[in-house]
Amino acid sequence: MASVDEVKLQLVKAAQTLFECGVMSHSGHGNMSARVDGERMVITSVGNIRELRPENFAVVTLDGKVLDGHLDPATHEIVMMHTGVYRTEENTGSVIHTHSPHVTVFAVANQPLPTAYEAMLRMGLASAVPVAGWAPRGSKESVTNITDQMRANPGTPAVLLGNHGLLAWRGDPLATARLIVAMEEGAELVLRARTALGGEVPFPPGALEKEMAHMAAHGSRM
Repeated sequence: MASVDEVKLQLVKAAQTLFECGVMSHSGHGNMSARVDGERMVITSVGNIRELRPENFAVVTLDGKVLDGHLDPATHEIVMMHTGVYRTEENTGSVIHTHSPHVTVFAVANQPLPTAYEAMLRMGLASAVPVAGWAPRGSKESVTNITDQMRANPGTPAVLLGNHGLLAWRGDPLATARLIVAMEEGAELVLRARTALGGEVPFPPGALEKEMAHMAAHGSRM
């Protein structure tokens, strides 16, 4: 298992990837975390992750107790959004929240993001990314809306946050960042297809299983 310092560097690299790929909002707002062990996580202590550094993190228990570093009130309120995911999906190693522009179009419209782009399929998104209804950021109601969608859509690695943005999770920070990149590309392509060509075409039944088998045969991974 990675150390706290190693996890911080993984999160810094994931943030750099998000900006290099151009999937962040103008403000650079986001928050990121990664599990250290069963009861601890490393989480960003700043709201703008554009120039994230190892000192911009705190170590927090899954109950929200700060063990190392500092979280201001505005940052502390989102802790339970992250821990709710870790407690609901035990295999999750990292959680990232962004306002990626094209994905957030769907969140603002409270419409699920379709999986019509193969890069999303290769990330394990078999169906549309669901929407967790709006409630004040980090509130108990907001967290419940997220975890309810996770339970209603088992295996989903992301939800849209109604009128707000997106929340994604995978086994490690870089995999989570790659998922967000695929979602943002997919959202942009769907919106363009709807404007220019009448809309996206869904994958045929069984597409995910075929894709996973093909990837396994060639040694590819999500």
